[in-house]
Amino acid sequence: MSSSQQPTDSRRRELIFSAATLGLATALGGSVVNATSGPSTPPTRLSPSDRRKLGKLEVSSIGLGCMQMAGPIYGVQVERKDMVVLARGALDLGVTFFDTAEAYGPFVSEEILGEALQGVRNQVVIATKFGWNIDQETGKRLEGLNSQPDHISRVVDGMLRRLRTDRIDLLYQHRVDPNVPIEDVAGAVKDLIAQGKVLHFGLSEPGIKTIRRAHAVQPVAAIQNEYSMVWRGPEAEVLPVCEELGIGFCAWSPLGMGFLTGTIDEKSRFTDYRASTPRYSPEALKANVALVDLVKTWAARKGVSAPQLSLAWLLAQKPWIVPIPGTTKLRHIESNNGAAAVRFSPGELRELNAAVAAIKIEGDRLSKGSLDMTGVEAPPKRW
Repeated sequence: MSSSQQPTDSRRRELIFSAATLGLATALGGSVVNATSGPSTPPTRLSPSDRRKLGKLEVSSIGLGCMQMAGPIYGVQVERKDMVVLARGALDLGVTFFDTAEAYGPFVSEEILGEALQGVRNQVVIATKFGWNIDQETGKRLEGLNSQPDHISRVVDGMLRRLRTDRIDLLYQHRVDPNVPIEDVAGAVKDLIAQGKVLHFGLSEPGIKTIRRAHAVQPVAAIQNEYSMVWRGPEAEVLPVCEELGIGFCAWSPLGMGFLTGTIDEKSRFTDYRASTPRYSPEALKANVALVDLVKTWAARKGVSAPQLSLAWLLAQKPWIVPIPGTTKLRHIESNNGAAAVRFSPGELRELNAAVAAIKIEGDRLSKGSLDMTGVEAPPKRW
């Protein structure tokens, strides 16, 4: 049952689907982390004190975006058994917050987490997302989006089976459905919470008015949007609304799809998803590498790696912001965890924020088809 009007060309639809589900945090659920830059550091485990709140939900200060577990988003081939080991290894390193979605695969990332987290379910927090029009029996991607209440209920039952659990800690609407009032969506999730199948409700890349309308029906625990030094859009309206309403914020692509790892320069060229992203075009890179240089300079100044500096910057913005970098390598999780120990003095943070703000990033953050699905306001409820 489709509830969106999308182009009928199947190839274009597939491209838009693949692009828009990035981050998903990731996220769009996560950010590619294929290399690090800066001093090498010993394996770092997040301590039990490295916790943050998304609404009333407590999670590790840095989570793991699990989109890349489902396949080669950035050209990196993965084996299922290795991703199971990765998820268990992340928990051993103190990461207790895992972000996935039915769209990742579809279903593959959820299945991997379900296998990996058997026996340790009570030690972790699992977030997943609904909203795409996916056949729940075959996994076939159908036309557009689907947040009809009856579909949400069927999706959640499938999620519980794949994740091998009796509850979902945080359930996001992956993208706002332009044909379903958010009151209906929030009401459907509220019913699932009453049934004990879901514990908390979230939204990914929604419009501002939609956040308020959803929150009035069922308190929203978290908003998941792209946010990093390279994309600071949430600072204008989303973060202020989150602070006002007591909503946490989960940052997908916190390393800018690898841009903030310190390994990209103006000569870099891409053959993966980033090849269609304006921000990473050859012309845009000439201007945007100024931010890479800034990150490297500050990383050296703080004695950390470029990814650690970039994640630490996010953590320093608000105490209720949680980044969910994605990776397929355990060593990157170890390195990323080191960001939790990085501290900025008030003067340093002001200086760094001003330096970041002074650099104008060229090019849109997503392809047009993906961008059109962000910041959408749900249609009004007809009472």
